[in-house]
Amino acid sequence: MIVTSVNNIAKMYAGTWIFEDISLQIYEKDRIALVGPNGSGKSTLMKCIAGIEHVDKGNVSYKKELTIGMLDQIPNIEEDLRVEEVLKQAFHEVYEIEIQLKQVTEKMADPDEQDNLEKHFKKFSKLQDRLEEVNGYAIDSKIKGVLHGLGLEHLNDHPFQSLSGGEQTKVGLAAILLEEPDLLLLDEPTNHLDMEALDWLEEYIRNYDSAVVLISHDRYFLDAVATKTIEIDSGVIEEYKGNYSTFVKEKEKRLMLEFQAYQDQQKKIKKMKEAIKRMRDWAIRADNPKMHKRARNMERALERMNQIECPKLERQTAALEFNSSKRSGKDVVIFEGVSKTMEERTLFNDLSMLLQYKERAAIIGKNGVGKSTLLRLILGEITADQGIVRIGASVKIGYLSQKGLTGYENWSVLDAYRDIANVDEGEARYRLSRFLFFGKDVFQKVYNLSGGERTRLRLAQMMSENYNLLLLDEPTNHLDIESREALEEALEGFKGTILVVSHDRYFLNKLMDRTYWLEDQQLKSYIGNYEAAKEKRMQLS
Repeated sequence: MIVTSVNNIAKMYAGTWIFEDISLQIYEKDRIALVGPNGSGKSTLMKCIAGIEHVDKGNVSYKKELTIGMLDQIPNIEEDLRVEEVLKQAFHEVYEIEIQLKQVTEKMADPDEQDNLEKHFKKFSKLQDRLEEVNGYAIDSKIKGVLHGLGLEHLNDHPFQSLSGGEQTKVGLAAILLEEPDLLLLDEPTNHLDMEALDWLEEYIRNYDSAVVLISHDRYFLDAVATKTIEIDSGVIEEYKGNYSTFVKEKEKRLMLEFQAYQDQQKKIKKMKEAIKRMRDWAIRADNPKMHKRARNMERALERMNQIECPKLERQTAALEFNSSKRSGKDVVIFEGVSKTMEERTLFNDLSMLLQYKERAAIIGKNGVGKSTLLRLILGEITADQGIVRIGASVKIGYLSQKGLTGYENWSVLDAYRDIANVDEGEARYRLSRFLFFGKDVFQKVYNLSGGERTRLRLAQMMSENYNLLLLDEPTNHLDIESREALEEALEGFKGTILVVSHDRYFLNKLMDRTYWLEDQQLKSYIGNYEAAKEKRMQLS
C-alpha cells in the first residue's frame, strides 16, 4: 500500500529551482536511501515530504491518518525537562496521565482535601485503568531499551538543556524512534553514534514495521538497511532497487548504456549530416529539385530527433593526493605501559601499542573511551601519567582533527592555505580549485565554512607538505560520499603510515589492515579491517 505520494512537485529558493517535476511513491515497509551530492536538495525534498516545507508546484498526498516523524538535528525543547521527561513526551497521553496521577496523589495526601477523598480516589482509579489500556506501564521498558541501544543510559536524569549538541541530537533520535510513526524520516541519523549504537540502530530500522526514508553519508549503514535507493541530482531523481552498493553498480551500468546510446546517436547524426551535404551538392550540380526536397526532408527529420545529452560519467570532486617525505624508521609509534586519567576518570591503564612503517591502522571503540586522547599523546599535546610514548626516527606527522581546520577562524581561505603552502596567489588559487574552492570562495572567512569545507581546507594544507605519518581523527565527518571516495583514493596512494580514529565502517573496511579496539581501559590488536576485527572479537567473547 502507498503511504505517501509525491506528485510532480517543484521547490524554489531565492529565484532558483532546487528541483522540478519530482514524483515518487513511498510504500509500507519501504527502506529508502535518499542520496545525492551536497546541495542537490535531499533535505529539502525530505522536508517537503514531511509537510514542513511547502511546495511551489505539485502536491504531496498521504494515506488517511498517516503519522509522520522527522528527526530534527536538535529538538526544540523549551521547557526545563530531564532527558527521561523529553522521551516520555513521545507518549503524549501516557505522559499526561502520569502528570494527572501525580496531582491526584498529592491531593489524596492533602489533609485539606479529605472531604473530596472519594472523588479523588475515583479519578485515580479511572486514570490507572486508562494507563493500562494504552499499555502505559510498558513505556519505561521501551525508553530504557532505546536509551541502552543508543548509549544514552547515563544521561537519563540529566537536564536536556545541559547536554552537548551531539547528545541532544541523539536524544532527538531516541524520541522520534519511540513515537513509532507510520512514516519515519531520518536526516543523518548516524551522526555522533558509536559502533555499538550503529549496530543497534541498523537492527531497529530493519525490523521497523512502517516506512523509513533515510539521508546518510554512511555507506555501510545504507548497505545494511536500505531496500531502495533514490538519487537526486541536478533537480532530477532516479530510482534503483537495492542498497547503496547495488545502486552504485546499477548506476554505472545505466551510465554506460546511456553513453553507448549517445555515441550511437552521434554516429547516426554525423552520417545524416554527411548525407544531407552530399544530396545538396548533387542537387546543385544536377539542378534536381527532388534531390533538394529529399535533403530538406532529411534535415527536418534531424531537427525532430530527440537528441540524447551526453551523460556525466564523472562528477567534479576534490582532487586529493598526499605526498610523502622520505620514509620513517621501521617503528613509527611505540606505547609502553601507558596510563592516562582525564577528569578523574581512568581512560586506559598499562596500554601498549606498536605502529610500524606503512601500516594502516584504526583505533575504534565507544564514544568517550579515549581514542582521540591516544592521538593527542602521539602529538605531544598531553603527556602520559605513566609509561612511555615514543615517536620513531625521521617521523613527520600530519594531523587532521575532528573539526577539520582550526586556529584560522578570522583568516580567509586563501590566506589560511598560503600560511602552510609557500606559493604565490595564482598557484594557491589553482590548487584550492582542486579542493572545490572556486572564484570568490577563496576570500570567505574560515569561520563561515561548513564542517566539510573546513575538512577539505585542512586536507589541502596537509597535501602541500610532505608527511610520512598521518593521524586522522574522524576524517570522513562532514564529507559527502563523493568526497569520502576521493579521500579513500588519496589514502590508498599514500606511501607512509596511517593511524585513524573513525566510526565510518565502510572507510575502515576499505583501507585498514590493522584494527585496535579500545575497551575496558585496554587496547586490543586485530589483524585486518573492521569486519575482520569484529568477527575475531565475537569469536573470543
